[in-house]
Amino acid sequence: MNGDSQIPARSAFFSESFRRRTRYQLVFLLLVAALAVITVLNINTGSVAIPVGEIFRILTRRATDSAQYSIIWKIRLPRIAMAALLGGGLSLSGFLLQTFFGNPIAGPFVLGISSGAKMMVALTMIYFLKFFSRVSSWALIVAAFAGSLMAVGFILLLSRRLKHMAVLLVAGIMIGYICSAVTDFVVTFAEDSDIVNLRGWSLGSFSGMSWENVGVAAAVVGLTAIAAFMMAKPIGAYQLGEAYAQSMGVNIRAFRVALIVASSLLSATVTAFAGPISFVGIAVPHLVKRALNTSRPLVVIPAVFLGGAVFCMGCDLIARVAFAPTELNISTVTSVFGAPVVIAMMLRQRKGR
Repeated sequence: MNGDSQIPARSAFFSESFRRRTRYQLVFLLLVAALAVITVLNINTGSVAIPVGEIFRILTRRATDSAQYSIIWKIRLPRIAMAALLGGGLSLSGFLLQTFFGNPIAGPFVLGISSGAKMMVALTMIYFLKFFSRVSSWALIVAAFAGSLMAVGFILLLSRRLKHMAVLLVAGIMIGYICSAVTDFVVTFAEDSDIVNLRGWSLGSFSGMSWENVGVAAAVVGLTAIAAFMMAKPIGAYQLGEAYAQSMGVNIRAFRVALIVASSLLSATVTAFAGPISFVGIAVPHLVKRALNTSRPLVVIPAVFLGGAVFCMGCDLIARVAFAPTELNISTVTSVFGAPVVIAMMLRQRKGR
């Protein structure tokens, strides 16, 4: 009798497990398909339209002597690669911060982390360009990382006094405003011709990327993303509460430091190369978790990275073509699509109370 009663339970378990796996596979399939389509659209679209057949010939190195080859390999592909890498990194940074603070609205832009990184990069660029002709990518990343950690440090100090998460988020926004004010002040009085691109960078853009930039970003973002994926098991335990994580053998202090360092490094890399980009770190993790219907880090981390890449590549395409030949700042487009998602999240939380 006991054995007979267990058969329906086992059947229901395997049925639910099959549905879950099928959903995961479908979401990943859609993300990969979207990534492929948006990549082709980004290569094809611009002031010089390139036919799809010609794109494939150039990508397979069958046509290397045309102007279109230079456009694709020297201008469009580096930009596309950076949009994918930095978009994925920014989304993953948001997911790690949301795990750390236990709040779905926490993100590098909202908490002022991106603004802190932006301020330090602006100061570094202005200082170094007085003495050198260029600033290395590594110097910008280190400066942005220092700015990110500075902003996070202030937030963590405030968290000891401000126990309510909503107040802490407001404090993070205020830190962001202060850092942005300092950056704007510096940029306003930086008239040197060597830093003419600083104004455009301070508003966010993927333009002007090179393969050297792609290599540096791939090394930093790739290694950090792998490290985050390796932390998937303790992240899953931490999502169930600190007490549970400790009972599973997680060193809470070291784990929290690792989360902050990884999220700060990811957001710093994005800011160093593309400037501050808003709402991606909040909106994409939420949309991906809703699509997957799970918060399991082993599934969510790669999906969030892919989702961020697709989102930023799509927004970059819109920024380039919506009002061509004028190009919009990437943050303008990500705000248009990301802000409604954040508002919907807040309304949903309100109704759930």
